[in-house]
Amino acid sequence: MPESKNRFPLHPILIVDDEEEILRSFSIALRTGGITNILTCQDSRDVPYLLMEKDPAVILLDLGMPHMSGQELLQQIVEDFPHVPVIVITGNTEVEVAVECMKARAFDYMVKPVEKSRLISGVKRAIELNDLRKQVQILRETFAQRDLENPDAFSEIVTRNQVMLSLFRYAECIAPSPEPVLITGETGVGKELMARAIHKLSGRLGQLVAVNVAGVDDNVFSDTLFGHVKGAYTGAEAMRKGMVEQASGGTLLLDEIGDLSVASQVKLLRLLQENEYFPLGSDVAKISDARVIVTTNKDLGKLRESGDFRKDLYYRLSIHQIHIP
Repeated sequence: MPESKNRFPLHPILIVDDEEEILRSFSIALRTGGITNILTCQDSRDVPYLLMEKDPAVILLDLGMPHMSGQELLQQIVEDFPHVPVIVITGNTEVEVAVECMKARAFDYMVKPVEKSRLISGVKRAIELNDLRKQVQILRETFAQRDLENPDAFSEIVTRNQVMLSLFRYAECIAPSPEPVLITGETGVGKELMARAIHKLSGRLGQLVAVNVAGVDDNVFSDTLFGHVKGAYTGAEAMRKGMVEQASGGTLLLDEIGDLSVASQVKLLRLLQENEYFPLGSDVAKISDARVIVTTNKDLGKLRESGDFRKDLYYRLSIHQIHIP
């Protein structure tokens, strides 16, 4: 039952199947999608122990296994560990079985053979659900407390304003999340300082890499963020890493996101949705594990209405939003 040492997601994806080849192929497929923290299990009797010891983020569960069936396990998991999403993956094509599993509160039901894209997208949705549940719980606990746990992280922002102190508590709460953060406010209110505090509190081992995207055209945006391979264009005499790669394991801060062109918005959306990007001149995707924080002094609501800012990108960016007065 090997466990990956990588850390996306923070807690492992537990794959339970009695066939070693299935465990291997699912593990490889997930890793190509940037999901690298994987735990496999061939004996269904070991699952209760692994749930207690490893606290998996998501479980991929086969139904047809010896010793203890997948349906028995599903019932036990939803009763004892209701916070863990379970994706049932089986060769059983009977509709009645699928209906029973969904009634038993399985997160999803997939029939083998499963397309790689379907597997990756399903697991990522389950990870997001689990993260959001945990964040809601942390928010409840944090706002029930009066004091900050790590006030030193905000030492560069001098204030006694109660609204700002509430924002500090919220920032402390969302800092460990891998989801994007949108920070808004007028010029000079401390948006970048807030972003740096969030990075400091996140526990990420990588660095914070800041990029001002105001007035940057699409080609420069792509080259700056994604880098290029040798020969990508005239003058590209050597490979160059982009800011996304430099922010690996850390945080990518995009300043003045309200000024980003629509063409560049499409590329940023892909990065956020798929956690992958293409360096200029390359047809091989690279995986990104950088957390994205964006800032702006623009009203993105008005920009959405005018069509100058994509609605789907705004939705992805505003999962966590901080407005600094």
